[in-house]
Amino acid sequence: MNTPLVPVGASVHQVINAFLAYKRSLNRKYKTEEAALHLLERFLATAGIEDLAAVTAQDIDRFLASRPRSRPRSYNHLLGVLQRFFGWLVMQELVTKTPVSAGPRRNTGQRIPYIFNLAQARRLLETARQLPDRPKGRHRGLIYETVFALLYGLGLRVGEVARLKVGDVDLSRDVLMIRQTKFAKDRLVPFGPHMAARLQRYLAEHFGTSSPDATQPLFGFTQGQAVNSGTISQTFHALVPKLALESRPGVAAPRLHDLRHSFAVGTLLRWYREGADPSRRLLHLATFLGHVDPASTAVYLTITSELLSEASAQFRDYAHLSPAAGEQL
Repeated sequence: MNTPLVPVGASVHQVINAFLAYKRSLNRKYKTEEAALHLLERFLATAGIEDLAAVTAQDIDRFLASRPRSRPRSYNHLLGVLQRFFGWLVMQELVTKTPVSAGPRRNTGQRIPYIFNLAQARRLLETARQLPDRPKGRHRGLIYETVFALLYGLGLRVGEVARLKVGDVDLSRDVLMIRQTKFAKDRLVPFGPHMAARLQRYLAEHFGTSSPDATQPLFGFTQGQAVNSGTISQTFHALVPKLALESRPGVAAPRLHDLRHSFAVGTLLRWYREGADPSRRLLHLATFLGHVDPASTAVYLTITSELLSEASAQFRDYAHLSPAAGEQL
């Protein structure tokens, strides 16, 4: 018998907090999930339900209906939070069975990301480099050029780049220390000579001859304050119209996270070119990208399968390969 983490008869609020504490003990941030569970808490309070064991399938259906979700992915996320919460309650023997009986919605309009090829990525960096300084935005072009280079060249998440400190750049070993990632873990990300030269140039131009403190943000316009992830995204979207990117049937408009997708798909395509089986190297890519479970990385195999012909043509055109050679990608 599992010993409950909360006593039988505890309030809904206490039980939710115990569940959140359990998840965070597993290094899960659980911020959006916390918000969803507190929505459930308020719904149950309004309905006069004080005991989670009294929650019925009809109550859950009414709660889901009270939180309209136009996109299947958003609805399925909320449903998944409820399934995990009540599944935990069953495991802790606080309820006898889960009241969550609703099924997920089918996602018929899955977003196909915009995959940047090397020429397009270079155009993005060149355009970013031309951004003018502002009174409170010194070295603005240099900062965004380097930020986008890390997003595309190393497949980092925007939050990981925004949180980088000066001391996280190790030019003696050519690695970046990525701290407190999406799953509250740290990892080392190696980089090649071109990225090393770019980072060296950035440090020299941005900080000059001064020796910045290792704890100082690597990217920031205000002393001691890192550039915001949302600001990076806004700047990216402001630059996209200047890139003259061609629209592609069935492919969504470019967004910032597509730079990370482009890195992953580009890596898989390179393995295809080398004659390697990408599925056998999936764990390597998952580790590099900071995924806890390789299954999270497997989505890129699906994306690659859907985009292989189109992406191969793009890389073939850029590299001036013959159609016969392109068929081997």
